[in-house]
Amino acid sequence: MIFPTKSLTRRPRKRFSGDGIVGGALLAIVILAALISPWLPLPDPLTNSLAEMFQPPGTATAGATHWLGTDQLGRDLLSRILSGTRLSLMVVLLAAAIAAVIGTLLGMVAGYVGGWVDATIMRLMDIQLAVPFILLILLVMALFGTTLENIIIIMGVTSWAIYARVARAKTLEIRELEYIEAVRGMGFSTPRILLRHVLPNLATPLIVLLTLDIPRLIVLEASIGFLGMGIQPPTPTLGNLIGEGRSYMLLAQWLVLYPGLVIAALVIGCNLLGDSLLRKTHTRLD
Repeated sequence: MIFPTKSLTRRPRKRFSGDGIVGGALLAIVILAALISPWLPLPDPLTNSLAEMFQPPGTATAGATHWLGTDQLGRDLLSRILSGTRLSLMVVLLAAAIAAVIGTLLGMVAGYVGGWVDATIMRLMDIQLAVPFILLILLVMALFGTTLENIIIIMGVTSWAIYARVARAKTLEIRELEYIEAVRGMGFSTPRILLRHVLPNLATPLIVLLTLDIPRLIVLEASIGFLGMGIQPPTPTLGNLIGEGRSYMLLAQWLVLYPGLVIAALVIGCNLLGDSLLRKTHTRLD
């Protein structure tokens, strides 16, 4: 009797590259600090003290140590950055989720159904991509207000096109596979085929795309806040912290420097992690 033997060669394990580890570490540090900040011994981000305004980083006062200094109203900059990071990330992640859901559903329908449905959705996508995001968002927010809910919805609804393009391209490939033809021949409905058989195959490229698109949304949210059309002070976000601090750059440059470094860390971390996932999964996003 011959017993099967194990192969002497092992398949190399796919590991994250160095840039993926660096990107994940950057994101983990910033996100963890923002999440635990309410339980850290930091001053309240909304409490001002005119006697402590424009204190440089590392200044110790009677109330607390201001590790990143204070702003023009004497508020602790570190606590405001961490609070603003938490709020900005919530806005970005919810907007990304809305964009991914809308874009994926429209892309699947366009790629699977085809015909005039595909043509209509693709023309809508072309129109969406032709209009500058920042101008469209500023116009809509000027009409409907700058509430938190409006910002999330507007950013999500105006960002679906890139997800639709990738979902459509992948669906065009998947619908020609033999098992899709088999379930279609068994009489399964189109919604069931899309949700149970097409959507799981889109998960990997869409997750990779999400990590690469989040930096754009981070910069977009910060740009809106910087222009004064986002969440209004005194509630801090990364964008309006830079917008408030730009008037005092010559007097207190840390008001712009440290929020900008946090935005840079988030964008670089997402890009490094997304590029690493792109190589690891051998995903094509065209």
